[in-house]
Amino acid sequence: MDDSIEGSSNAARCAQTNDEDDEEQGGLFRRMLAVLTPGETTTPEPEHEARLAGESAPGLGNLRDMTVEDVSTPKADIVSVPVSISKDELVKVFRDTGLTRLPVYKDTLDTPVGLAHLKDFALKHGFNGNGERFSLKKILRPLLFVPPSMPIGVLLQKMQAERQHMALVIDEYGGVDGLVTIEDLIEQVVGEISDEHDIDEGHYWTRESPGVYLVKARAPLDEFEAEIGLSLTDAEDVDGEEVDTLGGVVFMLLGRVPVRGEVIEHPDGVSIEVIEADARRIKRLRVRLPGATD
Repeated sequence: MDDSIEGSSNAARCAQTNDEDDEEQGGLFRRMLAVLTPGETTTPEPEHEARLAGESAPGLGNLRDMTVEDVSTPKADIVSVPVSISKDELVKVFRDTGLTRLPVYKDTLDTPVGLAHLKDFALKHGFNGNGERFSLKKILRPLLFVPPSMPIGVLLQKMQAERQHMALVIDEYGGVDGLVTIEDLIEQVVGEISDEHDIDEGHYWTRESPGVYLVKARAPLDEFEAEIGLSLTDAEDVDGEEVDTLGGVVFMLLGRVPVRGEVIEHPDGVSIEVIEADARRIKRLRVRLPGATD
């Protein structure tokens, strides 16, 4: 089994949840919904509601106060695929991004046709090849569409009721404006959620393969340079006196915050791919040293 197949198979296993996780998440949802819809049971006293919110999570009030547009991923940063994509290309996108759900479009992202789920792909076609002709249309799931003004608490209830984990944000003209996941919503209540693709707390990078590193953008530049045995501040556009993180090097090379999926070629032959970023900051990078192979 080659690396791409094995990586995708592992991702499919990671996408599954056990009963214990479901029970814990269900308990959290029940506490959230108890605050959002108190009238369905008994009307709680203000002191009780505040205590319940505090016990559940410190940011529970965000469910009422924040809207979808406050937490959604901008359109330019959405990872999506065309419905005409080949099987090998789809495997590569799943592998390179670490995502398990991808919006699928016909001509442009403004004409979405469904959702591709890694688990469906694995169950339908397998990762060893079963000889069946690949057709992405046959495994698409329906997409959830929401307006940017919807309160995130309302969307969270809708996602739970419809068992959806992702929604596309649609603007007033019917075009795609952004994307939001159920994780984005829950993080507004409980704080950032780590997943299997995150780097361990206290560490700034992990080595994925010889010469290939997954690195936090805030990794100290001098420590990472010592790890790879190269200087990244020798380039003409990078002033070593002004930057002290890897993300700072990327910003100086481009002169702006990059978008997710963008690849920056360092003059010394190092390739830096943006794995995670938003409109304000860079979060995670994949660094390939000269001569590295995946």
